[in-house]
Amino acid sequence: MAAKKKAAAGRKKAAPGKSSDAMIISKSRVKAAVKRCNVGAEFYGGLEGAVRGLIAKAEERALANKRKTLRAADV
Repeated sequence: MAAKKKAAAGRKKAAPGKSSDAMIISKSRVKAAVKRCNVGAEFYGGLEGAVRGLIAKAEERALANKRKTLRAADV
């Protein structure tokens, strides 16, 4: 029982919004989504930057429209 608690304690997730260096994308899910090509290591960083930029623009648009909720239209 104590071993299970100790193992679970080591797997704590970062609090949302606290760690800006954590990856948003999942490498395994990206790899699974790609059907006919290999995925180079530098692709993940580029995709991560594009996603973060898209989120930032969507956030700006929502705030400009006096909303605190992101919608599909903001993308």
